[in-house]
Amino acid sequence: MVSSEQRRRQLAREKYERQMQRRAEAQKQARKRNVLVGAGVAVAVVAAAGAAWALGGSDGDKKDAAAAPTPTAAASPVKGCTTPAPGSPNGKQFKTEPAMTVDTKASYTMALDTSCGKVTVALDAAKAPHTVNSFAFLSNEKYFDHTKCHRLTTEGIYVLQCGDPTGTGSGGPGYQFADENLTGATYPAGTVAMANAGAGTNGSQFFLVYKDTQLPPNYTPFGKVTGGLDVVQNIAAGGVQGGGGDGAPVADVVLNSVTTTKG
Repeated sequence: MVSSEQRRRQLAREKYERQMQRRAEAQKQARKRNVLVGAGVAVAVVAAAGAAWALGGSDGDKKDAAAAPTPTAAASPVKGCTTPAPGSPNGKQFKTEPAMTVDTKASYTMALDTSCGKVTVALDAAKAPHTVNSFAFLSNEKYFDHTKCHRLTTEGIYVLQCGDPTGTGSGGPGYQFADENLTGATYPAGTVAMANAGAGTNGSQFFLVYKDTQLPPNYTPFGKVTGGLDVVQNIAAGGVQGGGGDGAPVADVVLNSVTTTKG
């Protein structure tokens, strides 16, 4: 017969095991979220867990942006990728989010002319007007031209990260803006969404989803790839430098130019 003391100890042990299980699950979810947080949080993650640098969404400063590396002249080892167009990011910085000029009832297309092929994206100005407005502004300023896609993930989540003129995961345009279109957000293949360092910290960094990915609805979806998803998938097939599942892509992916057009 089980004594009351034995029963008490059994219940305490079961409670402890449940707590440990919940803690382990919370840590697992936190690791998943951290793949898309900005460099400010990523520094702590790297130091504590020895993980690869995280997808950036925080602003860098003018010094970092001006010091952005010039794309290498060496040919990419990934088939279909070529030597990037000559030039360097202009490193422009802006004090505030640009004034709203987009027509929320109109259609907009973003064209990414990359060193690995062309990608076209239908932008959703109706659901993410501030995000589309920012991209239209930055692309008009040639902000994205000659910037590297600095991170590829091939395990757990399946995204290519771009939009940082410093190529470090910490760069940004100097301003931040609020999240949009998060209610019920999902991230199937072809989704284009913002990276961030927490709520309301969107800048210039974005990611392209090349394979259905499970993420919490924390990252503003603002477009859908309408052409060139195979280009992103080819980059992903080239793998990550060093053979891991998270880091700089083997392919030397540079945005030679980015344009946003109405209609």
